Amino acid sequence: SSDPRPWRRAGECSSRSSSSATAGARNSVTPFPQYVNNKFSNQYKATIGADFLTKEVKIDDRLFTLQIWDTAGQERFQSLGVAFYRGADCCVLVYDVNVTKSFEKLNNWREEFLIQASPSDPENFPFVLLGNKIDVDGGNSRTVSEKKAKAWCASKGNIPYFETSAKEGFNVEAAFECIARNAIKNEPEEDIYLPDTIDMGGAGRQQRSSGCEC
Repeated sequence: SSDPRPWRRAGECSSRSSSSATAGARNSVTPFPQYVNNKFSNQYKATIGADFLTKEVKIDDRLFTLQIWDTAGQERFQSLGVAFYRGADCCVLVYDVNVTKSFEKLNNWREEFLIQASPSDPENFPFVLLGNKIDVDGGNSRTVSEKKAKAWCASKGNIPYFETSAKEGFNVEAAFECIARNAIKNEPEEDIYLPDTIDMGGAGRQQRSSGCEC
């Protein structure tokens, strides 16, 4: 299913923090637990409407704490979006390449995020799109082509796009490095020298990406 994730700045202690959030149409298996814990699970547990995950990452020799609000497309929690999205530094949209409806809802989730988050510069707010579950049935169940996904990204200002497999860990690390770089690129220069933390409101084969200028 499709879902956005925001990237929000947390506090300033000994490390720097940014955050990201996701949202979507229906329950889905997402790449986020796999990225944080190097462990895949096909179970999704909805509690307060979002799972909160953190991971320390190093970008250009700076340490960040990545804070991820994973909403995984829980529509019944959509009214709580403002609580998860406000203050995010990046939004990760995730859809299932095997479910056309999840792709078709990307526009709605993107618009909903911008309404709920109310970023100061919505035209330039960073988004990243993940096409997940590319491993299912060896790719034979796929209904949304990579070409179609890239065309959608181009129509939204060249949003970075990655095809991922949460189950196999494929392209997950590369996607999150891009997410991290997008989340911190608008930070004031005077803050950048500090040890950093990042908060995010998505192995085996060769990593590949497209459309990311990270």
